[in-house]
This record gives sequence, C-alpha cells and structure tokens, in this order.
Amino acid sequence: MGPRTKKDITTLLVEWSGGRREALDELMPLVYDTLRRVASRQLRRERSDHTLQSTALVHEAYLKLIDQRRAEWQNREQFFAVASQMIRRILVNHARAELAEKRGGHKTMLAIDANSGALPSVPGQRVDLLALDELLEELGRMDPQQARIVELRFFGGLSIESVAHTLAISQSTVKRDWNIAKAWLYSRLKRSGCYVA
Repeated sequence: MGPRTKKDITTLLVEWSGGRREALDELMPLVYDTLRRVASRQLRRERSDHTLQSTALVHEAYLKLIDQRRAEWQNREQFFAVASQMIRRILVNHARAELAEKRGGHKTMLAIDANSGALPSVPGQRVDLLALDELLEELGRMDPQQARIVELRFFGGLSIESVAHTLAISQSTVKRDWNIAKAWLYSRLKRSGCYVA
C-alpha cells in the first residue's frame, strides 16, 4: 500500500467521521484487500475444517467497523488497530460457539507461523485460541500496552513500525514489550499445555 493510499484512507476516515457517508463507499475498496489479507492469515492458522471463511470474517469485521458511530477515526493505523480487535473477538466468539455446540469436544487450535514472529513457535506447533485469549486478557490487566502490542501484531498483522505509530510509542519500546509479552505468553501456554506439536 503506497503513501498516497495511506493518505487517502486517513482522509476518507476523517471525512466519514465528519458525517460524509459517501466517504465510506470510497473507503471500502481501499481497506478491503488489507482486511482480507489479515483474515486469510488468521484463518490459515486455524484448523483446515474451520467453518468460518475469510470473506465472511472480513464482512463481519467490516460491518462491525462501519457500525462504530461514536468512533472518531483519525488515521489508517487506528482503523486497522480496531479491525484487529474485531477480528480477534469474532474468532474467539466463533470458537466459543463451536465449543459450546460440541459440548467441550473440540478446541480451536491456531497454527503458529514461525516466520511471522507473531509468537514463539516450532514448526507445526499450534495454540488453543481460547487459552490465548484468556492469557491476553490476563496480560492486559497486568500490562495493557503489552497486550495491545500482541493483539496488533498477532491478530492485526501490523508491523513494529505500524504498532509504534498506532500506540504513539517508540519502535524500540514496541520491540522490547513485544519480546517480553511473547516470552510471558509462551511460558504460560507451555505450562498450561495449550501448545500442541
């Protein structure tokens, strides 16, 4: 996504926040591909027979985003940060519904991509999505910034640079907190047996 597109997204978000409904129609084609890539990346981590498709995930996230009437959109990073929260919530709610439907017989396991730097991993390793979500909630109570960094990196696919810009902190702070949060999560997930090879 080039600089002009980034500027266009920010401009359209501000116009939309200001009440220009047509800006939303212009915004959709600019953000759809990015949202689809994020959704596809998340669903590739899920089991192969997952019932939620990336198009449905994008549409559900997009509908929730455009329903944010109180949001004062400032820039594309803020938009995609909120999108990452929505995608996380949708996936977690879907996993909870499936677990309830199957009466505990089926956990939603996410594949951890070693190349993404998202979480510590070994090839073929998977993590329980609901356990990860619970640990992120716990981390959020201890260190909200670290939990937000994990959410933006893991669920939103944002780069270190984008996370720094979104949270208005330095890249070195993002890297440090990211490494600390990953180590804490890995330790807790491993101890609870939520990592599966």
